[in-house]
Amino acid sequence: MGTLTLTGLIPVIYQAMDVVSREQVGLIRAVAQDFSAERAALNQTITSPVVGAMAAEDLIPAAYAADTPSRTIGKVEMTISKARSVPFGITGEETKSLQTAGTLDRINQDSIAQALRTLTNEVEGDLYTELATNVSRAYGTAGTTPFGTAGDLSDVAGALEVLDENGAPESDRHLVLGSTAIRNLRGKQSSLFKVNEAGTDEMLRYGRLGMLEGMALHQSAAIRTAVTAGTGASATTNTAGYAIGATVITLASAGTGTVIAGDFVAFAGDTRKYLVVSGDADVSGGGTITLAEPGLLQAIPASATAITVSAAAKRNLFFHRSAIQLATRAPAMPEGGDSADDVILIQDPVSLITYEFCVYKQKRQNRYEVNLAWAKKLIAPRHSGSLLG
Repeated sequence: MGTLTLTGLIPVIYQAMDVVSREQVGLIRAVAQDFSAERAALNQTITSPVVGAMAAEDLIPAAYAADTPSRTIGKVEMTISKARSVPFGITGEETKSLQTAGTLDRINQDSIAQALRTLTNEVEGDLYTELATNVSRAYGTAGTTPFGTAGDLSDVAGALEVLDENGAPESDRHLVLGSTAIRNLRGKQSSLFKVNEAGTDEMLRYGRLGMLEGMALHQSAAIRTAVTAGTGASATTNTAGYAIGATVITLASAGTGTVIAGDFVAFAGDTRKYLVVSGDADVSGGGTITLAEPGLLQAIPASATAITVSAAAKRNLFFHRSAIQLATRAPAMPEGGDSADDVILIQDPVSLITYEFCVYKQKRQNRYEVNLAWAKKLIAPRHSGSLLG
């Protein structure tokens, strides 16, 4: 009996990838990517390269070029937090029946598509979780879908304001939206789909999102449900006053409820919404809350200042690409491999993720696996934000 291999399945795998690549996984495409075919173990620490800021210099005529300046290349350490597998199998009887019906390749294609969809969506969901409750600030109104007013692009302007104030680089900015916000863009913002105003028919004819005010637009299926918020009401700061840049704010013994990590709060006289990284389980007893970097952008006066907690909301996301890193690897194998009859690594040509495919020959049945290990890390919260909806 010949050795069972995956070679004959390669065309089927790529056909399945063509289907899965059309899923809305905008976060994977928008974040900084470190996708490798190297193997990594669960809980292993891996490093991902990060190029630091680069300085400009005057152009001065000379006989010879000057020495090349040093370039800062740092690294981000991340821990492989997940090593996941989506298995499926087929028996001899099933194989024979499907071959007779002429549907074996179609069943294999659909099975691979579902396996890839499962893993890709899980990666997308992890990126959303990492960003949604860890970004620096927010813009917009909880419960109000962005871009709902025709001809009004204030929401993208507000997102840009956050990035500008926080010092994010101007290039490679991204705005990832849920389906309801995308619906408003396509249905209400006529400047984007009127060819004479947009300068292109991409959105009108094909619904393609493209760029908007310097931000690359993406859609993500992970942005579906509202993120839970604390119940704090009528809370105030104490009377100490806080300067620009302050992150730890002491509360007066006032109000009721909680301020939880991941909440967005605003202070009277300042319309900005700041992310809370450490909250207070009972504001009536005082205590402190800690804000994400870069902290306050407007000083709080030396008087009791009201604090408003944003309600539960969908959290669309905007960020500079380098703010969050995603690293994917093939899961670890023992030296010499395991009992798999064949293992191949194939890169998805759209998401660029390299997936591992394995086949195990068993008693009158075969087990197939699609595998992936990954890590993610928000390394620059100040270069990210949430557009509430």
